[in-house]
Amino acid sequence: MSKKVLSIVETAYRGTLEEQDDTILWLNHALKNNGLDVAVLLRANAVNYAVRGQDASGLRFGEGALAHPPEIDKDVEALVRKGVKVFLVTEDARERGIPDEKLLPGVEKLGRAQIPSLFQRFDQVWHW
Repeated sequence: MSKKVLSIVETAYRGTLEEQDDTILWLNHALKNNGLDVAVLLRANAVNYAVRGQDASGLRFGEGALAHPPEIDKDVEALVRKGVKVFLVTEDARERGIPDEKLLPGVEKLGRAQIPSLFQRFDQVWHW
């Protein structure tokens, strides 16, 4: 019997400058590709990942520009297209001034009070 895993992403943009991807989103793509029944919960600063149309192409460090800026919103869209359930904590988005109309389609919103019942739907919960 396969396990159902909820992967909670809380720390945003970890490693994205070095790798052009969020390591944990990349890992969840790979796990889904290998048959794991995985879902993702975006919370805290990681709710920014669900904002449509992000553009980091102008990001520079001194004289150096990023050759391959991250496109995290496209990574989240790809997860949704693969059938990965992606959840977002509504209060975290609201606290960061993110309106619903800016969120990617297919991302399911839930309140903080619903998180414990979400956990009940999974065999394992991984927190990053």
